[in-house]
Amino acid sequence: MRPTLQTVADELGVSRSTVSNAYSRPDQLSAELREKVLETARRLGYPGPHPTARSLRRGTTGAIGVLLNAAVSVAFTDPYTVRFMSGLAAAAERHETGLLLVPLSGRDDEAAVRLVQDASVDGFCVYGLPDGHRSLDAVRARRLPIVNADRRDDDPDAIFVGIDDAAAARAAGAHLAGLGHRRIAAIVALPTSGRPTAPFSLASPDDMPYHFSRERLRGYRDALAEAGVGWTDLAFARAAAYTRADGAAAAALLLDRSPRPTAIVAVNDMLALGVLDALAERGLRPGHDVSVIGFDDVPEAAAAGLTTVRHSAREMGRVAGGLLLDPPAGRAARDVVLPADLVIRASTGPAPMEGAR
Repeated sequence: MRPTLQTVADELGVSRSTVSNAYSRPDQLSAELREKVLETARRLGYPGPHPTARSLRRGTTGAIGVLLNAAVSVAFTDPYTVRFMSGLAAAAERHETGLLLVPLSGRDDEAAVRLVQDASVDGFCVYGLPDGHRSLDAVRARRLPIVNADRRDDDPDAIFVGIDDAAAARAAGAHLAGLGHRRIAAIVALPTSGRPTAPFSLASPDDMPYHFSRERLRGYRDALAEAGVGWTDLAFARAAAYTRADGAAAAALLLDRSPRPTAIVAVNDMLALGVLDALAERGLRPGHDVSVIGFDDVPEAAAAGLTTVRHSAREMGRVAGGLLLDPPAGRAARDVVLPADLVIRASTGPAPMEGAR
């Protein structure tokens, strides 16, 4: 039979609490007695108290849960997510806390809820979830600290850390309008839809289920409206995922139509980098034949000459982790808006003369 705490206590002729203290409260035992308990445990093959049982006694688990609307691999491959996780991990390390990744992509509602309910964590960082996701109700029901990274929530107790996406996109839209662009297309992604990359009809930015995409499209809408470009004048393509390959596939749908758009905006840099790939395949020059704007300023953006919105994913993760592990008392301090700036590079330029293809 598997040895237990009681097995060790019986072997030594001591109480269960003495054995338990050797692991959880070593100051309660002499060094000699503690070593005797641990040596006996090793000899009998007793591994020590179960981690979950120890955490229940302490009232903490020593970990924060990160709800990902993606596979775990995205946390180690997507450039923006990697930087965000790096900042979050740095904050966790300072508090001697670990991270538990909770991937929700591809799971049905019930499975997602069970993952949240079973997660042994002291709080949750919600990252990239769409509105109305069933797991959000399960998170609130846990009554643990919550930080929403780049999405706002009606929950008055949740902390928000992000940027003013709409304002940043307005600056990008005004930049395009100032360059004379009026034939503009946008690429969005709906990774939870299960649908392939395709042309897309979007009645309003409000129909986007993701906060950051919705706000970025609102910013473009407002800036372009001031230049006389209506929402219905825009063309859209929907990517199946936020990847460079899917961005290229979505761009192909827009570039092969007639008339071709003079500018394409994407809701993140990976999609925009895919647009640059699609342009290269067709012998088109970014900033000359078609202007391109991304969002996030991932490391590859500068090398590609991509005009984009710069903000620090690492800082967002660091601040989110700090607020989650040491929540502020005041409501104002629970709504943190970080800076974001338009970075103009070679991928944007004046609109081609009318009639040019």
